[in-house]
Amino acid sequence: MVTAAAGPNDRPASAWAPLRTAVYRNLWLALLAANIGTWMQTVGAQWLLIHHSNASTLVALVQTASLLPVLLLALPGGVLADSFDRRHLLIAVQLFLVAVAVALTLLTLTNRMPPALLLTLTFAFGVGQALTLPAWAAVIPELVPQDQLRSASALGSISVNMARAVGPAVAGVLIARVGVAPVFGLNAIAFGIFAYALWRWRPRSARAVEVPERFTAALRAGSRYVRHSPIVRRLLRRALVFVIPASALWALLPLVANRRLGLGSGGYGLLLAALGVGAIVGGVLLAVIRTRLSANQLLLIAGALFTVALTVVGTVRVVPLVLLALLPAGMAWVTVLANVNAEMQLFLPSWVRARGLAVYQVFFAGGQAVGALVWGLVADVGGLVLAYLAAAALMLVGTVTSRIWPLPNLRSVNREPAAYWPQLHLVHEPDPGVGPVLVTVQYTVRPQQTQPFLAAMDLVRAARQRTGAMRWGLFRPAETTDRFVEVYLVPSWGEHLRQHGGRLTGEDRAAEERARELTDGELEVRHLVPAAAGPALSDDREAV
Repeated sequence: MVTAAAGPNDRPASAWAPLRTAVYRNLWLALLAANIGTWMQTVGAQWLLIHHSNASTLVALVQTASLLPVLLLALPGGVLADSFDRRHLLIAVQLFLVAVAVALTLLTLTNRMPPALLLTLTFAFGVGQALTLPAWAAVIPELVPQDQLRSASALGSISVNMARAVGPAVAGVLIARVGVAPVFGLNAIAFGIFAYALWRWRPRSARAVEVPERFTAALRAGSRYVRHSPIVRRLLRRALVFVIPASALWALLPLVANRRLGLGSGGYGLLLAALGVGAIVGGVLLAVIRTRLSANQLLLIAGALFTVALTVVGTVRVVPLVLLALLPAGMAWVTVLANVNAEMQLFLPSWVRARGLAVYQVFFAGGQAVGALVWGLVADVGGLVLAYLAAAALMLVGTVTSRIWPLPNLRSVNREPAAYWPQLHLVHEPDPGVGPVLVTVQYTVRPQQTQPFLAAMDLVRAARQRTGAMRWGLFRPAETTDRFVEVYLVPSWGEHLRQHGGRLTGEDRAAEERARELTDGELEVRHLVPAAAGPALSDDREAV
């Protein structure tokens, strides 16, 4: 596989270039307000619980209630975002979040907010965010030019880290002066602003789905695409090998602040601010650094910086040194995640983009959750120093693997939709729900071309399986030496029509053309449907 490298004509866009596009700028600012509101709400919810007898457990459950929906619902949210108009879906979800925030405000104002209800509403808010994440990530390529996607991804990380730095501080001041309810109220206003910005946005063209997908079928199609896409699997692997050891820094930092550095909540906030500032600086500098370093070189440097940061934070008791170590850690964090996220957005075709990004978000959130649990257990058994050093060692190993599993070079991959299959001419047009459908393609191949043909068909196999095939096989009749029969099984006729109508890309077309060049004569294609699918028609009809 060709790996990512900077070429002479690959001049990365400025870090701020996407903000020159008015619609992206408006949505980014509105999302920044919503992110700040989310952090304010988290602090407010935790503050409401600190005076209860089991406060430690309840406060921790606020984070659980916020993150659990992402693990449970991100992939279904991706299905919804690929199946419906993403703008309309986003607007509806933001209005739901406004309603939840208003409920939190009113119930808190009237002192009718027991812990169970607070956690339930926090979970409901997390549900809305889980549905927002894949849909929002999938629309970004519709908002900015392709050469600005990496900058847009970095700006997304900047937004999150700015919110992490600003939101808790603003919430703390407001809670001290006017109480928790206004904090929840401001969050409702923030998401109302985001909903309004989405309503003002008018996409240049509507995304059409020729045959509506059923939910479970769409869910399986998304999973099948990820399973049969080596590039997506590699990107997920790169995210995991970074996030799992990196999660130790976030999970154990409160304990470092309290037990090793002797800091209170204000000092812990300062440590978080250092991480946030580093992430913001990293996001700003990323576009400039990309002009000098390839994506894989950036991953190596980021992994090395995070390894050093984990070592320093885990072993040093001097606050200024820890703060200095957290700055490059924040830069490394945003560098890795912005690169991997942008590569996912660049590679995934539109029809499955939200589902693919949802899988990425599940891996990301799951990696953080599993990592936090593991490092917490290690710290309980062996202490904070051991946990941080073990995480640093694992980060170093993961960094070295970037030489084995480098980021792919997507500039040479044609991801544009390519509806190049010929129209179907059938005497019986099945109902879209009929299935499974067995498709056979017969090739004539000269004996001397057999090995190149088999190699070319391996790429065809991957394309068939990514776009809908449940099973695939290549056979040759024992009676001849120059015939091959490709056989693949598709769940339904509607699924096969989607292969014809929009799932194929330029890369798939190139794979088929390479195989076709090694054959003689015309291809013989047959579509076999269940015998009970319906009576044959007397006239030829063209499938649509």
